[in-house]
Amino acid sequence: MIRSELLQALAKDNPDLRADEVEQVVDIFFDEITKRLAEGGRVELRGFGAFSTREREARTGRNPRTGETVDVPSKRVPYFKPGKEMRERLNPN
Repeated sequence: MIRSELLQALAKDNPDLRADEVEQVVDIFFDEITKRLAEGGRVELRGFGAFSTREREARTGRNPRTGETVDVPSKRVPYFKPGKEMRERLNPN
C-alpha cells in the first residue's frame, strides 16, 4: 500500500472528514513517529508493533562502480518489530 491508497482508505472509512483533513491526520501521525525516533525514542503501537532505531557501526565499503574502498560512517537506522497480534495474523496456526 502506498500513501495515496492509505489516504483513500481512510477517507472512505471516514466520510465526515474532508480529504485535506485526512491528509493532515496522516501527516501528523507520521511526523510524530519520525520526531520521536529522531530524539532517540521508541514508538509502540499495541497490537501492531514498535518502531525504534539501531546504531550501525562505521565500516569500510566498496564503490560497486569503481571497486574503490570507501569509509562509511556510523549511523542510526530505523527498526520495526512487529507485535504479537500482527505476527499471529501473518502466521495463523
